[in-house]
Amino acid sequence: MMHSNYKFRALLVLTGLFYIGNNCYCQDKNIDKGLYKAATIPDSLKEGANSVLRYGMEDVVIKGPGREVDKIHAIVTILNEKANDEAEIVLPYNKKFSSVSSFEMNVYDADGKAIKKYHKSDLYEHAAEDDETLVTDDKVLVIRHVVASYPSTIEIICEIDNNSFIDLGNWHIQKEEQSIQNSAYHLTINSNSGFRYLNKNTVIKPQVTKADANDSYLWNVTNLKAVKLEAGALSWKVLPRVYFAANDFEYYGIPGSISTWQDYGKWIQKLNADVNTLSPQRVEEIKQMTAKLSTDKEKAKYLYEYMEHNMRYVSIQLGIGGLKPFPATFVDQKKYGDCKALANYMVALLKAVNIPAYYAVVKSGPNEEPADASFPADPFDHIIVCVPFKGDTTWLECTNSNQPFGKLGAFTENRNALLITEDGGKLVNTPRSSMQDNQFNGQVHLVLDAEGGAKAEIKISGTGTYRDDYIGMESLKFDQQKELFIRLLKLKQPIVFNFKPSADKDGVKDVNINLEFDKFYDVKSGDKQFYHPAVFDVCAFTVPIEEKRKTDFYFDTPMQKSCVTTIDLPAGFEVESLPANQTLKFDYGNYEAGYVYDATKNQVIATAKFNITSNFIPAAKYTELQQYLDAVAKAQNKKLIIKRKA
Repeated sequence: MMHSNYKFRALLVLTGLFYIGNNCYCQDKNIDKGLYKAATIPDSLKEGANSVLRYGMEDVVIKGPGREVDKIHAIVTILNEKANDEAEIVLPYNKKFSSVSSFEMNVYDADGKAIKKYHKSDLYEHAAEDDETLVTDDKVLVIRHVVASYPSTIEIICEIDNNSFIDLGNWHIQKEEQSIQNSAYHLTINSNSGFRYLNKNTVIKPQVTKADANDSYLWNVTNLKAVKLEAGALSWKVLPRVYFAANDFEYYGIPGSISTWQDYGKWIQKLNADVNTLSPQRVEEIKQMTAKLSTDKEKAKYLYEYMEHNMRYVSIQLGIGGLKPFPATFVDQKKYGDCKALANYMVALLKAVNIPAYYAVVKSGPNEEPADASFPADPFDHIIVCVPFKGDTTWLECTNSNQPFGKLGAFTENRNALLITEDGGKLVNTPRSSMQDNQFNGQVHLVLDAEGGAKAEIKISGTGTYRDDYIGMESLKFDQQKELFIRLLKLKQPIVFNFKPSADKDGVKDVNINLEFDKFYDVKSGDKQFYHPAVFDVCAFTVPIEEKRKTDFYFDTPMQKSCVTTIDLPAGFEVESLPANQTLKFDYGNYEAGYVYDATKNQVIATAKFNITSNFIPAAKYTELQQYLDAVAKAQNKKLIIKRKA
């Protein structure tokens, strides 16, 4: 991954900070002692809250492009264990461009008595890396207090100097299930900087004052009650934030402009200009590799699959490497790179055979917030490739070595990406997948025995998100595979579980599972046995009732699921009653179930089809979704009744 936040803003768990008043923006040590006592929290702010931000102040002084001082003072009361992360502080820094000038963390009991104090010397340092990062220049300073009782109060006072960033970050006013007693953000910046801000989920306005050549902005909120996100809601569409940006920036000593998307794209283009070409000898080899392919689309597919099979993903964040790719020649020789290096390499491969392609920066993650076209900034953290074939624009995910050609998946679909073109940056939309792109197709042979046990042979073919799931499961240990399948498919506990990965071809992943159950019936009464007529349901979830739904509901992707289950009855048994065939519909989905008894073969054939046609369900349609899923659950719970023959 590339840097997700180029400005080394502290990853404090504290979400907002309070204005002291009287134009005093430094940390005030003469704070009302009552703010350290849990008993003084208004009852209205305790409701639904795991923590309460009692007091805070963030004072940011922008001294010039890429240079700032950030002073933070905050007091948070932790009400229960769900907010324990409030007592863990993570401060990113880079020895060349950022530093923690001072740090203090104080811990108080419920009565406001100081019980622990931490200093800068207590912070411990390690590389800012994840499991996929091989090496990085970025560091973090970390401190974690183990909360022993509730409520407890954490006070943070620190100062951070930053000398390398692109945009000015944002103020996350409130996070989920945290109430705000007093919170403010103060920013000072040169009047000619082109400073701008953007509100999200709030109408708050700053107080603006001018002094000498600087403008001063102050945002202030009080008494915000805790917010709990509704099921399936997206936090970025609900929780209040303010985004900041200025026209000019400096990143790792390299100046640039982000006044427009085009300007920012020009900066990235210039940054990458010397790394996106392969050697003449290698270009000739690539041309020979694709010489027998007749169309550009065929050549692009061949080279994409060549890249997938021969290069591996390794995250490397060194110096400006957090944004600048390693040269295409490096990747070609070393056979590895991170997202930006692999994307740049893919563009170079296509360039070698005269196929235009664009490096594209994007925000990653299912249903992530798209960039705002009206507010040039840098929310991006990932690189993909766009190939503008005539009438058939194709997008390539170069990091995932299992991704089919031309498919992005939930990680980067249905948002906007910044294409780095010859003329600079151009913000365009990435494609949205359909339910046909995310298919789950099952075939089950279920053999019942006279005592109520069963054996099942299952074959599942998955595309899109389901294919990703099953490829990911192959690397897990046996117990993890078993637990996941039982949970995801809501299987009865088997006495035998055998998972067999199978073919993965043309974007379709097959898996085979063999199961045995010592008791598969739901109820046994005399000579009758009552069965759920499927080993698993095509719809294994419901959503809660919410009578006054306020926010839209999101699935990761649309989906289309089907299963045909062939049930062999035990010798000497016959069907007494089949579940009724059923069809259910709502505006964004439908469900069908059918049952047929073949007396000659003594078999029941059960078919089920379920789909959700859109990943987005408007709030006004949520109740219909809830009723639809409940109706599907009831339909799937109908019983197959068999009995011994007279």
